[in-house]
Amino acid sequence: MIRVYRADEGREMSQTYPSLPGYGSAPPPPPPRRNHVRGLIATGAVALAAGVAAGGLIGHLNSTSGGTVTATSNTVLSTSQIAARVDPALVDVVSTDGYQQATSAGTGIVLTSSGEVLTNNHVIEGATSIQVTDVGNGRTYTATVVGYDASHDVAVLQLQGASGLTTASLGDSSSVRVGDTVVALGNAGGKGGTPSVAAGTVTALDQSITASDELSGVSEQLTGLIQTNADIQAGDSGGSLVNAYGQVIGMDTAASSGYQFQSQSSSAEQAYAIPIDEAVSIAKQIEADTTSADVHIGATAFLGVEIQSSDSADGGYGGYGGFGSQSGTSGSGSGVAISGVVSGSPAANAGLAAGDEITALDGQQVTTAEDVAHVLVPYHPGEEISVTWLDQTGQSHTGTLTLTTGPAA
Repeated sequence: MIRVYRADEGREMSQTYPSLPGYGSAPPPPPPRRNHVRGLIATGAVALAAGVAAGGLIGHLNSTSGGTVTATSNTVLSTSQIAARVDPALVDVVSTDGYQQATSAGTGIVLTSSGEVLTNNHVIEGATSIQVTDVGNGRTYTATVVGYDASHDVAVLQLQGASGLTTASLGDSSSVRVGDTVVALGNAGGKGGTPSVAAGTVTALDQSITASDELSGVSEQLTGLIQTNADIQAGDSGGSLVNAYGQVIGMDTAASSGYQFQSQSSSAEQAYAIPIDEAVSIAKQIEADTTSADVHIGATAFLGVEIQSSDSADGGYGGYGGFGSQSGTSGSGSGVAISGVVSGSPAANAGLAAGDEITALDGQQVTTAEDVAHVLVPYHPGEEISVTWLDQTGQSHTGTLTLTTGPAA
């Protein structure tokens, strides 16, 4: 059994590994640092992270008005040459979860000069605010989540007041072959500043993994991934996997559990990237306001419950992102057990409490955190949803809740 973690710097890793790359010693509480690196089991279990209410998307993908595009080459570049060309089109992403007083760090790829940024959904999942620092100009911007596809781990951010940014030169991921030289760049260790650089080769294509958030417990199947032996680390999630000519052919997403954070070293055996063709295709759906069973546009609906993970030792909160939950089923097996409710939330106002079990949402039976998340994807703040639950005495209740604004799912 192989264990892999998502490659964004954040909460679950700070809980698992007290010493993180770039921080030296254990981060002081509060706020804890989240080192989100996804974890893979067998054909892959991988771990997720944190989001914010969305705003309208400005500009259009591949728009370069007022900015420049990172240069590509007709000849093979050295690793340092690739980094020099690609770095200005990367951003450092720092997400804050106000409910848990925690922060996480990851990476993003600049798509337009007006500040559209591509990143992993798990980088911004559950965040109540997001700050993004553009590597190209050194400025820090407040970001909103325009939309996301949690099932494919893709999100689009909009930097407020951004203009003239350097944008990434995107390659053709369908042309990638096993053995190709690649370079992974990102915010390893969440340190910020000059992006980290990790050279390697493509070791496999069309790989499948199961991604699961160590805090929320929600998991999803990611398919069609590029596998590489480049040493992708915590904080690199959302960063660029680049070919030998300086073109982005993938988005860093997951890495092997060989990371040894306490010794400040890494022995990663494999890492995974979402092909850039797929990631940009989803970004264009988001730009076009095209919702689906997977794609959410706009502000996230907030239910406000915590679901106790079946394998959680400490019963920590699951982020309250969207529904605010950790994975696991109820003790009776008939629903999803609630271990906490946010004060003043729709769930609390409806009378749900710790120890209750949600058995249905919108008339659909739910038994896992994934079920809850999927039902809530199309919902927005202000909309109503029916909830059926069992209280601790076993009595069934059904109520209609008006969802409020919360962090991204």
